[in-house]
Amino acid sequence: MCALNEAINIWSEIGTLRRVLVHRPGEELLNLMPEHLDRLLFDDIPYLRLARQEHDRFAQLLTEQGVEVVYLEDLVAESLTEESIRRQLVEEYLRDAGIRGEKRIARMMEYFLGFSTKNMVLKMMAGVRKSEIYGYGKKNLTDYLEGDYPFVIDPMPNLYFTRDPFACIGSGVSLHRMYSQTRNRETLFGDYIFRYHPNYKSVPKVYNRQMESSLEGGDILVLSRDTVAVGISQRTEPFAIENLAKNLLRLGFSQVLAIDIPKSRSFMHLDTVFTMVDRDKFTVHPNIQGDMEVFVLEQGGGHLSIRQERAPLEHILMDHLGLQKVTLIPCGGGSVIDAAREQWNDGSNTLCVEPGKICVYARNTVTNDVLYKEGLDLLVVPSAELSRGRGGPRCMSMPFWREDI
Repeated sequence: MCALNEAINIWSEIGTLRRVLVHRPGEELLNLMPEHLDRLLFDDIPYLRLARQEHDRFAQLLTEQGVEVVYLEDLVAESLTEESIRRQLVEEYLRDAGIRGEKRIARMMEYFLGFSTKNMVLKMMAGVRKSEIYGYGKKNLTDYLEGDYPFVIDPMPNLYFTRDPFACIGSGVSLHRMYSQTRNRETLFGDYIFRYHPNYKSVPKVYNRQMESSLEGGDILVLSRDTVAVGISQRTEPFAIENLAKNLLRLGFSQVLAIDIPKSRSFMHLDTVFTMVDRDKFTVHPNIQGDMEVFVLEQGGGHLSIRQERAPLEHILMDHLGLQKVTLIPCGGGSVIDAAREQWNDGSNTLCVEPGKICVYARNTVTNDVLYKEGLDLLVVPSAELSRGRGGPRCMSMPFWREDI
């Protein structure tokens, strides 16, 4: 078993969790506006004070289980070990944010560098209102065309879903190109952690944010020491999965299962419809319990081999994980109405803390009752506000270190 002081050790979804990355919701949520929710990939506006209280309880539940909780904003700040790196981050951030023109870039550089390091990182996450920049006015054609749009730089409200911008897999990390430019700026923070943080800069990279095809962490599940599942989803493209698979096979995995799922907002990622909660138990959305199309990517004769299979999910899991049987636990207890409602609030999206012990949202009462009856130990997270972002406990967490099983 790897020592806990090693950087990354994720060879399963269910090994006892020892270190996890989260982001406490910040002032980026105060910059959400109803008329611009689509642009920022949000459906509602969480109340920040209560969202923070709920998130603090989430972190407390993990800490009570012996998990070390680390924060995205802290790791980014700790990565900026030199002034030159700090300036470089601001320059890349402004470029990704679409800031143009020498004078405007210089002005925004001065603005951000005027903060302490951690507050600078938090301000980058929160976004910048035009009203915050003294004398900001229409200086170029873009300014005139933007009309009354109130932001110099958009907020990043999706950041508390730390699962997506990068993913820890085995002993490596996958740094992603996101489906939407709105979220692609988030990946810069992970890039700096794994380039410059003293504890993480040597971690092997199995994908990078400069790649052309989109890949998001919610579609990546490490099912066993040999097998990684990746969803072919609305936000993860097949070519990205091929590139990722080649590197994972070099890292030590034996196979990557590319699972085709519906391409819609409610089936955003593989982990919104399917998570592993014990050695032979999985949460699922009822709509994926029929035959599924799966592509098995393996190393064969010095090149990537691809084999197509079509079978019910339970047969795929038994075959590729070497299990005699599996239990699929349906979101909403199989009720069409309850499943639709609780799927919307991420009833299938759970974070496993150890085999059979999982974090769930409190509001998904029907699904939680079914999970209890299946013998699972539930750590119940208050979720009236956190759930408005359309992501559950797994979405809100990026495990860095799990015990081997």
